[in-house]
Amino acid sequence: MAKFIFKMQNVLNIKLRLETQAKTEFAEASARLATEEQKLRELLSRKRFYEMEVVAMSEKGALNVTQLKIHNGSIKAMQDLIEQQTVVLRIAERNMDRAREKLNEAMQERKVYEKLREKAFEEFKMEVNAEEKKEIDELVSFTYNDRDEE
Repeated sequence: MAKFIFKMQNVLNIKLRLETQAKTEFAEASARLATEEQKLRELLSRKRFYEMEVVAMSEKGALNVTQLKIHNGSIKAMQDLIEQQTVVLRIAERNMDRAREKLNEAMQERKVYEKLREKAFEEFKMEVNAEEKKEIDELVSFTYNDRDEE
């Protein structure tokens, strides 16, 4: 029986590897985004803690000006860190979007080559089927002709 050979199998293999690489890059970008989001949540939590400390100090009645200044300075520092982290977070989101686009493109290219492979395989099956029919016809006609001669 004939063996199916897809002429562009090497290209399909490369596309599969590129898709795997794009999946890895997307997973890394996604993990990086999650890490940056967690950092932002932690900074916001710390800022809320300092704000609550200031409120608690003011409710006690006895205000310690030095402590108040320290906490207000901490709140301002946290706000600056939050703004910086927000920028880092936006960059991580953009990187993840780029990785997603690259992955989608790689998947589409792979699917195109897989469709080409399927079509080529269908054509191969049709050729093999036609060849088998031809052989059967030849065998039948040979057998019929052989009987006539006897």
